[in-house]
Amino acid sequence: MFFRNVTLFRFPTTLQLEAFDAGLAECALRPVGPMELSTRGFISPFGRDTEGLKHMLDEAYWLAVGGEDRLLPGAVVNDLLQKKLDEIEQKEGRRPGGRTRKRLKDELVTELLPRAFVRPTRTDAILDMKQGIVAIDTSSKKSGESVVSEIRKALGSFPALPLNAEVAPRSVLTGWLAGEALPDGLSMGDECELRDALDQGAVVKCQRMELEKNAEIDKHLQSGKQVTRLALNLDDHVSFVLGEDLVIRKFKLLDGAVDSLENTEREDLRAELEARFALMSHELRRLFSVLEPALKLSKVEA
Repeated sequence: MFFRNVTLFRFPTTLQLEAFDAGLAECALRPVGPMELSTRGFISPFGRDTEGLKHMLDEAYWLAVGGEDRLLPGAVVNDLLQKKLDEIEQKEGRRPGGRTRKRLKDELVTELLPRAFVRPTRTDAILDMKQGIVAIDTSSKKSGESVVSEIRKALGSFPALPLNAEVAPRSVLTGWLAGEALPDGLSMGDECELRDALDQGAVVKCQRMELEKNAEIDKHLQSGKQVTRLALNLDDHVSFVLGEDLVIRKFKLLDGAVDSLENTEREDLRAELEARFALMSHELRRLFSVLEPALKLSKVEA
């Protein structure tokens, strides 16, 4: 269960998870109904056919929000609607008005929806009680908010907020690329994005480049461009791209982290997934402890 992207939210470390199991059970995923477009709820992190809606290790919970979405493309509905309208026009000699069009479209959706294919979805999250963070495997803040909303439903109250920095992340990233000292453990990667300070200004994207002491990049910085995304490494364990929106993209565990997994034999798939969760939660905790002071991330009070 290795995340590919990480959207973070903060909550008070004093939060008490009372009746967590009961809340998760009440908010478990149910099959989408014949007349529903979608449904959301918790599933077992070890798979939909597995018992248990959470897994905990060292004050970190592994949760998974599942979904079922009926696929009813608007193009299909509109095509059938157009055919019906053409038939009516041929029979009656007039084009149906807006009210009739709406009624016919609603009738088509009612007819087609129960027969639409159902697509399952899943989004994983780690609830770290030590640091008061929720790490969600998505680069979309909207999807992240959706997962937080499901946790809030299960707990009744969950004062989690998106990350907020006391200094502009863009200025911190720009300083690092310009040569300011990186926090201990961090090193420069091979990717960055620079933008003009003005809206709608020029955008420069660099990939697979040596970023340090790069004359071309120095010229962009001297012209006033600022860094909006920067690739970084944490020791030899994690590589990632940090954005000014504080979303972590292209998150990847490196050999220094995963070697321990490959060198240990495990009995079954569940044991393997438990080991992956332990590693993932540990490395995320370690990364956050480096980024928090560097970006001056605000805490959330109870």
